[in-house]
Amino acid sequence: MPIYVNSKYSLRIWLKSQEHDLPGKLIISLTSYPPRFRTLHLTIKSLLVQRVRPDIIELWVAENDYPMLPCDVTKLMKDGLVIRQCKDLRSYKKIIPRLQFSQCDWVVIADDDLYYWSTWLKELTDAVNPDRLEVICSRCHRIKFEHKFIPAPYISWDFDVLSPSGNDVIFPTGVGGVLYPPGSFYKDVCNHNLFMRLCPTGDDIWLFWMAAINGATFRRSAARHRQIVWAGSQECALFKQNAVFDNQNDRQISAMMKEYGWPIAVAAITVDSQTTRGLVSGA
Repeated sequence: MPIYVNSKYSLRIWLKSQEHDLPGKLIISLTSYPPRFRTLHLTIKSLLVQRVRPDIIELWVAENDYPMLPCDVTKLMKDGLVIRQCKDLRSYKKIIPRLQFSQCDWVVIADDDLYYWSTWLKELTDAVNPDRLEVICSRCHRIKFEHKFIPAPYISWDFDVLSPSGNDVIFPTGVGGVLYPPGSFYKDVCNHNLFMRLCPTGDDIWLFWMAAINGATFRRSAARHRQIVWAGSQECALFKQNAVFDNQNDRQISAMMKEYGWPIAVAAITVDSQTTRGLVSGA
């Protein structure tokens, strides 16, 4: 796959692309850190040859990590990559500094350890309804509930649901990429003290709550592609720490419930296999 990505990138001037048709700027925002720097250029190259062109591809790097960026990454600045330094906010670096800069743009968050197929961004933007405050994702889980408005343990959720129904409550995961329209988030979204206290390693949880409280709904795009991760990049994955070994996701969800309650309390949900009116819709 690295050979394929490098070869395709070398042919980029002959690859056709089109402008997006969203009403405003479209920004891809991602972050990384030294354990992932070795393969980071491959991810960025796959973003630079998307069928639909974003206005900006923005890499946020902690100030102390910036000097360690390899030249394979920094040389991509001549092809349009923007690299910005920021405080070390862990995985939150991929979106919080961007939101602090402006919340008036369409922002797509991407992970630093994946290959993004050429139509990835097009599939996200094609799913947009500009008249709705709707978050679009390429990958999601189906939330299960123990009681009304009380989520079941995270490990019991249905992971990577391909075709969620209109009755499903879906949870976007940043792994596949998530598109947030302007004005998606509740006012607390950039509150460093809050998200580090409630969800220090659960940025997906924090962003779900902040968007849902603000009235956003969630929908999966039509994407049906297999995700390809770079060899060796998963050794430090947050998923292992959060969901498998230490149940940190459950603790962080519990903390959010205590602080904010269930974020969309007016919606009906699925409890004990009894399906009622849905909260969010599938693609």
